[in-house]
Amino acid sequence: MQKSLLLHGRMFLQMKAVILAGGRGIRLGELTVEVPKPMITIGDRPLLHHQVDLLVSFGICDIILLVNYLKDPVINYFGDGSRFHARISYFEETEPLGTVGGIKAIEDLLTDDFMVLYGDVMMNMDLDRFIHFHQEKDSQCTLVLHPNDHPFDSDLVETSEAGRVIAFYPKPHLSAAWYHNLVNAGAYLMSPEILKFLEKGKKADFGKEVFPAILSQVRMYGYQTSEYLKDMGTPDRLDRVKHDLESGKILRSSYKYPQRAVFLDRDGVLNIERSYISNPEELEILDFVPAAIRKLNQSGYLSVVVTNQSAIARNLCTEEDVQTIHKKLETVLGEQGAWLDAIYYCPHHPDKGFPEENPAYKIDCDCRKPKTGMFQKAIAKFGIDTGKSYMIGDSERDIQAGINAGCITIGVRTGYGIRKTKLLPDYMFSNLAEAVDFIVDDPLRESFEKINSLYQDYRGSRPWVILIGGNARTGKSTLASYLRISFIKAGISVLQVALDNWILPEDKRSAAMDVYDRFQLKTIEKDMIRLISGHALERSTYANHPERKPVPLFYNPEGARIIIIEGVVALSSEIVRKSAMLKLFTQLDAVAFRRRIHDYYTWRGKYAGEIESLVEKREMDEYQVIEKESNLADMIINPTHT
Repeated sequence: MQKSLLLHGRMFLQMKAVILAGGRGIRLGELTVEVPKPMITIGDRPLLHHQVDLLVSFGICDIILLVNYLKDPVINYFGDGSRFHARISYFEETEPLGTVGGIKAIEDLLTDDFMVLYGDVMMNMDLDRFIHFHQEKDSQCTLVLHPNDHPFDSDLVETSEAGRVIAFYPKPHLSAAWYHNLVNAGAYLMSPEILKFLEKGKKADFGKEVFPAILSQVRMYGYQTSEYLKDMGTPDRLDRVKHDLESGKILRSSYKYPQRAVFLDRDGVLNIERSYISNPEELEILDFVPAAIRKLNQSGYLSVVVTNQSAIARNLCTEEDVQTIHKKLETVLGEQGAWLDAIYYCPHHPDKGFPEENPAYKIDCDCRKPKTGMFQKAIAKFGIDTGKSYMIGDSERDIQAGINAGCITIGVRTGYGIRKTKLLPDYMFSNLAEAVDFIVDDPLRESFEKINSLYQDYRGSRPWVILIGGNARTGKSTLASYLRISFIKAGISVLQVALDNWILPEDKRSAAMDVYDRFQLKTIEKDMIRLISGHALERSTYANHPERKPVPLFYNPEGARIIIIEGVVALSSEIVRKSAMLKLFTQLDAVAFRRRIHDYYTWRGKYAGEIESLVEKREMDEYQVIEKESNLADMIINPTHT
């Protein structure tokens, strides 16, 4: 239990913090000619001021600044610390002593556990969690570890599952090896017992020299976090830190605030699907994945892998093998400036009785998707708000797990491609890159705000009916789902109706049928009028893939304040249009439209020649016909444009 003290009329933790603030910052050039690196302004105050504010906000107010180069600007700015609600003192290094020498010189002042921060690291983290982890582990030395976008030229750390530090890997790394992306972030909690390992007056570095040397002699743990910790020691990094502060990314990163995450299945989403991958050589990352993950990293969304790995239970590989596979995944992503914030895997399988199985893992666990054990671990670690988070997968099991965890669900057509399923995701995209673009760019936000503004003016007693028409593959269902989810978040009940469920199966169509015949427009007219009038409907889903089977579907408008009807022929009926309060039409440019058509029918198993023939026919009896209906819309929306 931490002791506390009264200072300036407030109670604070009786824990000292030492900030290494003597760095010169040669790589920053002229910026550090008159001020030391920690005093460079970021936002409206020096970096060191941000660190002091962070410490004080968590009750750590007894701060020692180790100064050397251009010490006067530091001392003149902070004084005794009273105006920062802190007690600040100074130790001047007469010559630079690295990260170690100055701390050894003040060891008489460090009689309890103390915190060490590097003065050139911009940070925002929940220090209470950090301290709790240190105390819970009864650690003598706890390092803050995090993934970064350049692990290949960083000193890496490896920990056990319990968090115990087991190895250091200084750069340059062995070219034939794979590594977890865990980097020393430059923030520590130490027991005074560590001080006996330091040599007085000797210039040394904790990460490169001291920690590796004492690893086997002390209880050393790694506190893993994805909160904001970034060295601003180069002009490029300084510019990024300034941008991140201005955008609010730094503030949002603290685990004091609920985090947003994108949960990711592994096989078929990040890498080529190969049944039961058991060694690193079998892992082949899809070419668009590093850029997509990098975009997530830059956005502030956490990227969390949740993957079933029953190859362990089947005795095809060990947990150590899976860890090595994941080291390869992290290394390859890191080489392209991307990282995963966490990887959780389930090694279990419930079915027993096979002679070659590993019986220790043949259990009915709580982590195998569609159960949510892996999600719950991530939620506890990061403080994730699942209602603002996404699950991206390629199987029904992934989608069900996302629903069970309370996430918005996205299916991708890579891997298993959500082919065999009775359960559809909220959104469907060709691959991870498309899904991430949609999440991060949020291209429909402005459209929703306009539509919501119109709805707020509605005073009628009947449901507010939105029609969404447009050619196939132009994003109608994406827009409909976005509106439904956004309205529900605002507390408004919504019924979403997909007119694809009225399409005749292919084996019941004739060559003479046009788009209205294929969609059974007359039946749609009758059913939509009944639905809008408050009558429930029973249908079967349209099996749009050969491996899918129709399943019963029930549309009940009771209690719905908004009814969204989307489909190719949503604007085709004058009768239905007269019942609508808002008519929307989705439209893509010709190149994107044609690419989506080809991607979709390739997913359905059609060959290039078949697709071309189909497109030629549809251009005459569907695409051109439906395109003319854009004139009937109140608003035309391109779902891919911000």
